[in-house]
Amino acid sequence: MPSDSVVAIAGSSGLIGTALVYALRATDHRVLRIVRRAPSNADEVFWNPDTGEFDPDTLRGVDAVVNLCGVNVGEKRWSGAFKQSLRDSRIGPTEVLSNAVVEAGVPVLVNASGVGYYGNSGSTPVDETAPPGSNFLARLAVDWETATTAASDAGVRVVLTRTGLVMAPSGGMLARLRPLFALGLGARLGNGRQYLSWISLEDQVRAMLFAIGHDDVSGPVNFTGPAPVTNAEFTTALGRTVNRPTPFVVPGFALRAVLGEFADEGALGGQRAIPAALERAGFRFHHNTIGEALAFATAPNRE
Repeated sequence: MPSDSVVAIAGSSGLIGTALVYALRATDHRVLRIVRRAPSNADEVFWNPDTGEFDPDTLRGVDAVVNLCGVNVGEKRWSGAFKQSLRDSRIGPTEVLSNAVVEAGVPVLVNASGVGYYGNSGSTPVDETAPPGSNFLARLAVDWETATTAASDAGVRVVLTRTGLVMAPSGGMLARLRPLFALGLGARLGNGRQYLSWISLEDQVRAMLFAIGHDDVSGPVNFTGPAPVTNAEFTTALGRTVNRPTPFVVPGFALRAVLGEFADEGALGGQRAIPAALERAGFRFHHNTIGEALAFATAPNRE
């Protein structure tokens, strides 16, 4: 990707978006942030995805659009209204951006998705050719990805980033877990055999830049590290990283009482997702094991 490329990002203030903006600007790319408020400078453009208000002309000359919009699935206990907000925050905005990308002639759309696409796949490794699951998160991911159809049908190179749990120095899941583990309260969830597909924030951003810049990367792409781990293995690894024991177990019934429906889909279920498409395209990870990713994310100079 040429150093003077222009990349427009929706959802640029989140965990991944913030890091991606920094990485792009650090390598002399121009970043155009798509925001829901009045623009404060020439590098921001307004949209209202709830009403479909967006001027495609603001994307003319843009080399790639990255869509990272979506309410965090673990933000609160699932209710009917919250589950609808998960859908509304993803599907409508994606449709708006897909249509705008086509009208503006943008050649690349990198659109967020998740490994929840595969449902609860157990211990079976799943690559990008695996079929979708049937639970709520799987149906959500399917509809989210389908919302890019206008772009792909028009010949736009669409990359669907099925992201796992992002191991970041601040924010994300580790921000919640590290204080507990540091106090020696780290615990395995249920039987601990459910798989966790993870990726370091650094590799997540590197993979997104790779996807933007490589014409042979398109369609669904697992943004996950090459070695998924079980919940028990993750618990042990994080305890070792912060030098604390992890003797406890949180029973499944207790998780269901606290988390409701999300317990089975987000805590007691999981996917063993393999990044086959990225590796086939020649991407090389900086963090190949969960130990390496956790060491990077928890290093003092990374705070």
